[in-house]
Amino acid sequence: MQLFCLRLFFLAALPLLIHLPLYSQPMVWKIQQGAITFRSDAPLEAIEATSGKLQGVIDPQDQTFAFAVFIQTFEGFNSPLQREHFNENYLESKRYPRATFNGRILDEVDFSTPGTYEVRVKGRLVIHGVGQERIIRGQLHVRPSQLQLTARFSVLLNEHNIAIPKVVHQKIAEEINVTVSGTFQPGRP
Repeated sequence: MQLFCLRLFFLAALPLLIHLPLYSQPMVWKIQQGAITFRSDAPLEAIEATSGKLQGVIDPQDQTFAFAVFIQTFEGFNSPLQREHFNENYLESKRYPRATFNGRILDEVDFSTPGTYEVRVKGRLVIHGVGQERIIRGQLHVRPSQLQLTARFSVLLNEHNIAIPKVVHQKIAEEINVTVSGTFQPGRP
């Protein structure tokens, strides 16, 4: 009887033992829902657009991150023609389809302890095919099964070779304000 119980236990535990290496893999946090909004406040016009298609991942093991957004996913311009000019003339989204930001979290974050952390991240921001090293400040809200990230920063168009014709210079700001927010869930790499 004792041998029978031991065999039964082994058979019941076998699926767990087979999958044990999978469960011991390090966890990452993946964006479940993310958005990025930009705003241009020029003397003659304000332009605002948002993409709800922000993609991203944070690896707490080495405190690294990677974010990407497809340029053509931005919506909310003042007119369809404005969106067309944004994609074709300024950001050239067919040639440079994505904006990315990859790097490392500079401040220590204990991802196992709930709380709000003021963080600085350092990485390479690539827009319009031109990369710039940036340090960006944000807030990371750690919860038991969720992370929330918010950050605000500005982008100078000339740093990314985005030219604004003189004709519309009063309608498009040279410095664009950007807001990023994301809700992350745990996942596997």
